[in-house]
Amino acid sequence: MLQAIGLTSTRPRRHASTRPRGHAPVVDDLTFDAGPGCVTALLGAPGSGKTAALRLMLELDPGRGITYFRGRPLHSVPRPSGEVGVVLGDVPGHPARTARGQLRMLCAAAGVPVSRADELLDMVGLDGLGDQRIGALSLAMDRRLALACALLGDPHTLLLDDPVEGLAPRDADWLHGMLRSHAEGGGTVLFATSDPKEAARTAGHVVTIDAGRLVADQDGTAFSRTRLRPRVAVRSPHAARLAALVSREARAARRSVEVVAEADGSRLSVYGSSCAEVGDTAFRHGIPVHQLADEVGDTGPVGGAAGSAAQGSAGSAAQGCGPPADVDEPEADASRAVAGPGVAVARGELPPPIRRRPARGPLRPVRYELRRLFGVRTTTVVMAVVLAASVGLSVLLARDGRTPLPDVLAAWPSLLPLPPAALGAGLLGALSFGDEFRYPALAAGRGAVPRRLGLLLAKLAVSGGVALLLALVVVLTSAESLRVVYGGDLLRVPANAVSLAVSWSGLTVGCAWAGLLAAGIFRVTAAGIAAVLAVPVLVVPLVERMPKGSTVRSVTGLPGRLRELAWLQWPQEADRWLLAVVRLVAHPVGAALALSLSVLICAYLFTGLRGRVRW
Repeated sequence: MLQAIGLTSTRPRRHASTRPRGHAPVVDDLTFDAGPGCVTALLGAPGSGKTAALRLMLELDPGRGITYFRGRPLHSVPRPSGEVGVVLGDVPGHPARTARGQLRMLCAAAGVPVSRADELLDMVGLDGLGDQRIGALSLAMDRRLALACALLGDPHTLLLDDPVEGLAPRDADWLHGMLRSHAEGGGTVLFATSDPKEAARTAGHVVTIDAGRLVADQDGTAFSRTRLRPRVAVRSPHAARLAALVSREARAARRSVEVVAEADGSRLSVYGSSCAEVGDTAFRHGIPVHQLADEVGDTGPVGGAAGSAAQGSAGSAAQGCGPPADVDEPEADASRAVAGPGVAVARGELPPPIRRRPARGPLRPVRYELRRLFGVRTTTVVMAVVLAASVGLSVLLARDGRTPLPDVLAAWPSLLPLPPAALGAGLLGALSFGDEFRYPALAAGRGAVPRRLGLLLAKLAVSGGVALLLALVVVLTSAESLRVVYGGDLLRVPANAVSLAVSWSGLTVGCAWAGLLAAGIFRVTAAGIAAVLAVPVLVVPLVERMPKGSTVRSVTGLPGRLRELAWLQWPQEADRWLLAVVRLVAHPVGAALALSLSVLICAYLFTGLRGRVRW
């Protein structure tokens, strides 16, 4: 059961006529119900406020009003994907990701088993296209995948914005059949459309809006009777003369016939007659006819008393898809379900405000991040390029014999600000948030992704793990390449191998985290890459300008002093690791990286986690 009460947007309608208190809102005091077991159509011309109403229901836009999904507003539902499935357009996701990969990634976000992805691919008829990339799908296949994403959490309610726009009739019929099947299973379905014939053919309950306000709330039978009328479509070069003749003969025969001239002047719509009668009239008077066909005409939104009543109403009594109640007049049909006032409006109270709710993070963040990272070829391509560049640089640096072995294995010539492995780790870290904001799969229709602490920790863990793996593979591959090219005499394990390994790991992980945090703050991948490059280019020179010499105090004896302050005694071996970390931070690059990470973490916390922190 879906109950929308007093929905009013705060965004004014463009090019609207002014009112005493300003411009008319896109959605103005819209109230209606959509019952379970029924397909409900939200009908309105383009620009009437259908999409804005759906976004208000989903708390994607600020405004006033409230929408109950089985008695609860969406922000109080603990697992929204199990209550509401949404299709607001194309599939929001990286175009290089496969359809199966997209669904599996969203399975981790929704907290459902990964087997659900294959079930939905079979349900929507994409079982043979699971390995097809999203960017290569046709419009019909993309719409099927969007429906599969909406059904991922087995929701009770489906909200769709013009789901069959641009589809062929066969694909549109299939999609409407899926919606009816969901409703027949006890679910609630609400879809927005601008085609009254589609609404009459598909929906058992039609809610008509115009200029953001409720016009009519009817069941399907009453809607078809009051809104759609059979007519004869006629096209003739002498349309005006034919219209006069048809009207004159109808009056002579005392038949109720209405003739409406279309805007182009050559087309007529004749209500209350037939093709044979209109054709006979044209033949008797020698009028050529270029088109003569039976059609179902749209009479436009119901106006008059019904429209006025709907504008001031705040409730809806149309609860199902059964036969309409006994009604004598069409106007009563139109306003039958809009007479019951909602509680808030009946008491003269303003509906509660709708605040733009922050998007929720994935329920299984680590699994989600792994599938996001390795679901596209970018990750493997970056790692392959870094590996190839590192091996080539290592072989070249070892040729002259003047470069220290650690720099040779890290492939870090003096002319580069950072080694390829650190740059690659920074790029992958920047893509962790950059691709989220560019292709927001977590929050359809929001244009952004949630900045929850659990998602941040998952991204830090996965990007750090990938950076460590990349650093290890680069060193091992470079060492093996040097052994093959120059022999094994070049490779000697240095005495400070442990501290070198810690420094190398800290550099790659720090670059990955710097790129990730900067991309999360500025919501673009380029910002993450710029933050990584800023460490050696800007921050290191700043650190190197700090005073040196006899005035610099020593930290000798720091482990012992920390042991005196601590309640728990740690092993003596931990002192060596603590001193290694201190020496790492004391290095100009390490100090610059630590300073950059500290600033980025504070900025991320300030910009992204100012609200309530959720795990």
